[in-house]
Amino acid sequence: MTSNFSAKITVNAKEKSNAIYDSINTDNEFYPENPVKTKIRLDKQIVISVESDHLTHLRANLNSTLRLIQASYDSIESVKI
Repeated sequence: MTSNFSAKITVNAKEKSNAIYDSINTDNEFYPENPVKTKIRLDKQIVISVESDHLTHLRANLNSTLRLIQASYDSIESVKI
């Protein structure tokens, strides 16, 4: 079965990518009942692939993931020495 909706987003946070990936992937791994099929991988950049049968679920998942990325990035920047 294939999902009706899908999206792929690539985030390049340069030297912060690894720390951000660790942060957001942990959330993804501990939510196995997520109605949106979400894959997050790190290959110099963070690549997020999502699939869902419902557009509203896909949008909500992407919004949450992108907010987590922004919060992680901002947190790292706030302690920059």
